Amino acid sequence: MRFTFTCHATDGHARTGVLSTPRGDIRTPAFMPVGTAATVKAMSIDQVKSTGADILLGNTYHLMLRPGGERLARLGGLHHFMGWDKPILTDSGGFQVWSLAGLRKMTEAGVEFRSHIDGSRHMLTPERSIELQADLIGSDIIMQLDECTTFGSSHEEALVSLELSARWGERSKVAFGGTRATQALFGIVQGSVFPDLRKRSADALKSIGFDGYAIGGLAVGEGHQLMCQTLDVTVPELPMDRPRYLMGVGKPIDLVEAVHRGVDMFDCVLPTRAGRHGQAWTWDGPINIRNARFAEDPDPIDPTSTCPASSRPSKAYLHHLFKAEEILGQTLLSWHNLGFYQDLMAAMRAAIAKGQFQDLRARLRQRWGFAPLD
Repeated sequence: MRFTFTCHATDGHARTGVLSTPRGDIRTPAFMPVGTAATVKAMSIDQVKSTGADILLGNTYHLMLRPGGERLARLGGLHHFMGWDKPILTDSGGFQVWSLAGLRKMTEAGVEFRSHIDGSRHMLTPERSIELQADLIGSDIIMQLDECTTFGSSHEEALVSLELSARWGERSKVAFGGTRATQALFGIVQGSVFPDLRKRSADALKSIGFDGYAIGGLAVGEGHQLMCQTLDVTVPELPMDRPRYLMGVGKPIDLVEAVHRGVDMFDCVLPTRAGRHGQAWTWDGPINIRNARFAEDPDPIDPTSTCPASSRPSKAYLHHLFKAEEILGQTLLSWHNLGFYQDLMAAMRAAIAKGQFQDLRARLRQRWGFAPLD
């Protein structure tokens, strides 16, 4: 069975569909929980599955350092290693090495860097990234190696960066080859917040040809409004018959506004990171469970939710767990947040199918305290 993408319904630019893979279907719009180091933090695989997630994200940089790509291959690949039998997408590692700052050196060949764990030297090239993802980790969706353009870069700096990413994209495509019928390769659009560079990057990637197209270099400090403006000029440049993936985003309002603009896939550490720090996302916005007003609140976070972490424990109990510094509190709120994100995606898919997405978008903006739609 080959990787395919089918669009089922549209409402304006928002769309719902299915990414079909040998390991199962991915309903879009889709949110991918982040399993950076072969685990979604504080969660068991069964808990993650119970939220309705169709796909997880893993990270090449972290996995190549620990436990190591070759070791993962000997142990049967990432799916078998972590006990996840559904699709996995892996980030190429480009964002992580970009964030190492003084510990890395970028060249045409690739990125030479020192491990943040033990200082050991490594070289990550487009070819090595493909080998790690496709052959050793065994990912279903593989990302090209790219350079994440720093927000605040000049137009000239962003141009140099995107052109390097495009050349790496071409090398990634060659390394990926044309015979991997059960795996997919995505290109990554860069160009910072410059409309002409976003178009230039998209054109370069389309000429190479990828199974899907990701939008990188956002959620790096530009803010919600500028992110939306960049999506306004980027998404229309991407092929209609390929999935569109906004990398590293984000807050619920970011997801809603990106879906409105035609994005299909998302990932972000926010649900579990917020959960570990006592923040729960709800249909009425975020709450801090540490707040004293929850100390004697007998109600669950969301009695209507199918997620046990949302509908069973009282807010008073969750408040107690965080005050007592019990690990269970972090697990339950992470579980709740991942369930909420999947419920949000399901609500958007249903609204698009019924032609009611703009009504849902308007209601959520109002409930979350954002300006009403014109």
